[in-house]
Amino acid sequence: FLHPHPAIPPLAPSGGLGDVYTRPAPAGAIGAAPPRPARAPAPALRAAGEKPLAAPAVRKRAWDLGIELQYVAGSGPAGHITHADLDAHVAGRGRAAGADGRYAELEGEEAVPVIGLRRKIAEKMQLAKRQIPHFTYVEEVDVTELEALRGQLNARYGEERGKITLLPLLMRAVVLAIRRFPDVNARYDDQANVVTRYAPVHMGIATQTDAGLMVPVVRHAEARDPWASAAEIARLADAARHGKAARDELSGSTITITSLGALGGIVSTPVINHPEVAIVGVNRIVDRPVIRNGGMVARKLMNLSSSFDHRVIDGMVAAEFIQAVRSYLESPATLFVE
Repeated sequence: FLHPHPAIPPLAPSGGLGDVYTRPAPAGAIGAAPPRPARAPAPALRAAGEKPLAAPAVRKRAWDLGIELQYVAGSGPAGHITHADLDAHVAGRGRAAGADGRYAELEGEEAVPVIGLRRKIAEKMQLAKRQIPHFTYVEEVDVTELEALRGQLNARYGEERGKITLLPLLMRAVVLAIRRFPDVNARYDDQANVVTRYAPVHMGIATQTDAGLMVPVVRHAEARDPWASAAEIARLADAARHGKAARDELSGSTITITSLGALGGIVSTPVINHPEVAIVGVNRIVDRPVIRNGGMVARKLMNLSSSFDHRVIDGMVAAEFIQAVRSYLESPATLFVE
């Protein structure tokens, strides 16, 4: 759902089944075989217009796996395709079916089953997109003063309190904006049709790890200053990175922040962390020319790309909430006043 924060490296499968495929030998390698001509796509096992026979459950599973039944051999009665046939087809990916039903090697493909944690992530993403009517609002923020203040804070307090990145300051801005717009700090129960608003802000931080996408939770972000938030982010990042994060450290968030850091692009459309109703996405900071007081100056600009559940959050409320976040970031002294 999320564009992960780089502090914690998405969930990647720890291994995968599938045929080993041949890699071309380096140019000039001794004994290297000449390149083979490209093969044509695998032919269908049925005549044009002939419909594959399969039970609804088999068809649904094939859809989930991204398999075209037209290319699956059926071993059941009258050629019906079974679950075992799907398994055989997945195991045989990377080989093209010939007209005689045998398989010829097809170079350049590898079947990687979506299993384990990677499958759980896929199911959660699918649930979020299916259940939540997303809309995304993008706003440009001038973070020139914020970056200057951050540099000053790190120069003065970095050694004794630790250096802070943009993220803890953004968390502070979100916390302050939630005081004015509490509807965004909520979770929606699809079954009971009940929205629960929360007084505490349990901030999810979408994070990329070697095991995949995780969302560690900074609990009671409203009670933490930027240094305390930075320390907790670092602790959770380390725990997630080494597979030591406890279950309660990866659940219970009420709103989520997601960032790709320097890879954040200009605009993104983050997926809401179900069952929450809002996610704040951070794009990268770039230097751009801006007209100020009749003259052109270089400023540091950053976009916030944020998504909301339209069943709960109206467009005007979403815009006003992000404008409030923007006002705190563009006048960073206010982060420490309220």
